[in-house]
Amino acid sequence: MTEYFKDQFANGLRLITIEMPHLHSAEMACYVQVGGRDESAELAGISHFLEHIVFRGTTDYPNSFLLERAFEAIGGAVNASTDVESTCYHSRLHPRHLPEAARMFASILTRPLFADVELERRIILEEALDDLNERGEDISPDNLIARLLWPGHPLSLPTIGTGDSINAIGETDLRRHHNNYYTPSNTVLVAAGNIRHEQARQAVEAAFGHWQGQTRLQRRPPETLAGSKTETIWVKDSDSQINLQLAFRTPGRNTSDTVPLRVLRWILSWGGASRLMLRLREQLGLTYHVEAGLSMLADCGCFSIDLAVAPESLCRAVAEVLGVVRELCDTAVPEEELQGVLQAYLFDLEFSRDSTEAMLTRFGWGELADYLRTIEQDRQDVLEMTPAVLQQAAQKVFVAGNLKMAIVGPWKETHRKVVQQILLDGFPA
Repeated sequence: MTEYFKDQFANGLRLITIEMPHLHSAEMACYVQVGGRDESAELAGISHFLEHIVFRGTTDYPNSFLLERAFEAIGGAVNASTDVESTCYHSRLHPRHLPEAARMFASILTRPLFADVELERRIILEEALDDLNERGEDISPDNLIARLLWPGHPLSLPTIGTGDSINAIGETDLRRHHNNYYTPSNTVLVAAGNIRHEQARQAVEAAFGHWQGQTRLQRRPPETLAGSKTETIWVKDSDSQINLQLAFRTPGRNTSDTVPLRVLRWILSWGGASRLMLRLREQLGLTYHVEAGLSMLADCGCFSIDLAVAPESLCRAVAEVLGVVRELCDTAVPEEELQGVLQAYLFDLEFSRDSTEAMLTRFGWGELADYLRTIEQDRQDVLEMTPAVLQQAAQKVFVAGNLKMAIVGPWKETHRKVVQQILLDGFPA
């Protein structure tokens, strides 16, 4: 069975269509290859700022109210997000209104008015305050870890920007950023749901056929941190708990370690019986929830572990997390445990066939990121996974030079001294 269809138009725009005739709805997304890593420190956050501005009105829908109402009229609710490598616009829609959806997305991407810049700036500055404490210090573990992982690189900057950079962004900057990156060759449209391939192709060609422009994306890879060491960053915050993130630097997504690292993430935190949840919550009661995450970019990435603990539990929690991770390096995963995790992974792949959102991400983002993998490809790779392959991947990633940690909350100096010794003992250089 064909999992997806791909079209590339004369202007370079790509379209991915996933037919899901068992559904009653459809969804469309537009992925633009621009994000935080394409920005300077002076204009950090401009991709996110631009994402906000295009919703302020277009030549066809002069204000945000009219734009929102237009999407609501076809069963939609348009939204967007920006990360370090891409910006995504998406909406649900009724299948019979696919042509209208394509026209509205074309209006957003190609004909924004750049209106209400000062008003939107105030909103973004308010949004940025979520990451700051009462002293104006960054308390986002993600942001703090990024500084340690990618020092001196755009990846180390918050995707939303800083107060100074948000205030520095003007209409001319936004127009230039749009002109440089919002081009057909730098964009992938994807439609999934109760639609037909030919219907989607005709709708997108009619809406976007006029679009012109070229982008030559040039991204500087982060430096290889050879000889690096375990590093921590500590920020005081007046909270009842301490938020903790441990992160290990990984290679990029197009390597042989990608699928093994995904499986390792499931082994650590796919459910209540996963290793981190079983040890830290069920057996020790140190936390309500602990989660492993995997972010793999084109040329780098990180494997993270996040949890929140009471101050008196911090040192024990760090030691236990490191113990669980170290065990993956020292001892091969038992075959019975591995088969249980792989079966859950395979179920998740199968269930994703019922989710338009999962299909948009898999095939739309996958095409943009040069990492388009079918469900069948993932299934075959998972079936071939062995304990030895997982152990080798763990031994490459979970090492001292790759480990960074952010601690945010009401910690004490005695906590820092004990944790530093635990890190030294747990992952010796």
